[in-house]
Amino acid sequence: MPRPARRRLIAALALVATVATGLAVHRWAADTAASDIAGDALYALAAYAGLVMIFPRPRPWLIAVAAVAWCTAVELLQLTGAPERLGAAFPPAMLLLGTVFDPRDLLVYLLTIAVAVLADTAVAAGVRRRRPLRRPTS
Repeated sequence: MPRPARRRLIAALALVATVATGLAVHRWAADTAASDIAGDALYALAAYAGLVMIFPRPRPWLIAVAAVAWCTAVELLQLTGAPERLGAAFPPAMLLLGTVFDPRDLLVYLLTIAVAVLADTAVAAGVRRRRPLRRPTS
């Protein structure tokens, strides 16, 4: 399987696992600072994995910049109150847009995406290492 296809598949599996975990945290975890941080980390990881799934060729740092930009934009949008109003009218929107601004979330996004970049890079290095050696043709 070519590298972009393999990276897309791994990202898709990570995205499914991340969303499932996020929904479980949202549904069953008590509403505490720890569950809020876990939700923020899972949101950032989902953003990174989703971008890799859509765009499997760019380097991890470029995906990271886009994921941080997305998460930051959504967090800043919360300052307008629009996500909270939309969430009151259509509760599933809260899962995508959140409700209220919390500056701590920005730090959680950055740290989580940094870890995602390290994991993405490590997986890519492992894939490169496992390729069979090609013998020169004469």
